[in-house]
Amino acid sequence: MSEQKSDIDTAADKANRIWGDLVPVIGFVLVYNILRLTKLDTAWINKDTALYWATAVLIVLTLGVIGQKLIKKQKIPAFLVITSAIVGGFGLLGILLQEKSFIYIKPTIQNLFLAAIIFGSMAVGQNVWRVMFRDVFALPNHAWTQLSIRWGLFFVAMAVWNEFLWRYYAPGFEEPLRFAGVMLAPAGSYEFLGLTFGDRNAEDVWANWKLGNMVITFIFGAANVPYTLKHLEEEPVAGE
Repeated sequence: MSEQKSDIDTAADKANRIWGDLVPVIGFVLVYNILRLTKLDTAWINKDTALYWATAVLIVLTLGVIGQKLIKKQKIPAFLVITSAIVGGFGLLGILLQEKSFIYIKPTIQNLFLAAIIFGSMAVGQNVWRVMFRDVFALPNHAWTQLSIRWGLFFVAMAVWNEFLWRYYAPGFEEPLRFAGVMLAPAGSYEFLGLTFGDRNAEDVWANWKLGNMVITFIFGAANVPYTLKHLEEEPVAGE
């Protein structure tokens, strides 16, 4: 009976974690679409400012998830802290400066930063993925390495995907987009790899794809479950 209760508690905990990841994104998408569809037209709330309000909601709900974990004295995953800092930093910059480009590139920076942490730790003989999840799974070192590489490449792929989405669907900029002195996108529309970027006014496609990205992440995580289970009963071997 106690074992069954433990399984139920574990399942409930995992469900709460999933909802903790989903709620901020759902809040972002809902607020964005509500403000776009209601066609409010005031000085502060209108179609053009919907992205800023949605981003503000995303930041607040993300901080709410962290606050809830602190109140319940739960362990806060390091990746949650990192991603929250990036979401908050770039989100606030976009809102305060009224510059949507910071919001567009935020997922790119977030994913590349996570990939850099994973591959950077491996380059110095460590494995941050193992450090984060060794209390959850008992896996041999070669399995941790494989999972780290998979997730690192996944984050890189998601960064590239975000770059395509916002460049393809968001309207072009009046001035070239520069970051740290480097031009990230020219003004107006431009051609690249046979595709035309910056000539569509479909920002809503990029915004709504946040839910799609969550689905992609869950599917990728589920795809790695068989590999994890295959090695789950093997104890880590020192120096393997």
